[in-house]
Amino acid sequence: MIKFTLRLPEDLHERLAAQAATDRRSLNSEMLHLLEVGLDTVSPETPNRPGGGSATSAPIRRSGRSLRP
Repeated sequence: MIKFTLRLPEDLHERLAAQAATDRRSLNSEMLHLLEVGLDTVSPETPNRPGGGSATSAPIRRSGRSLRP
């Protein structure tokens, strides 16, 4: 296991903690679960998978704004 520090906005931390409590998981387990689910939904056309392509060919959007410059 790799250990690292992650900074989260307070509101995101609160949402994650609430979801973890709902799912009866630790905060760490909930974050791992959500990462695994998210990665499973990524298109198979990523650089590390057969077929090549890029998983980030389009800008990522959240709240109606692009996260790319």
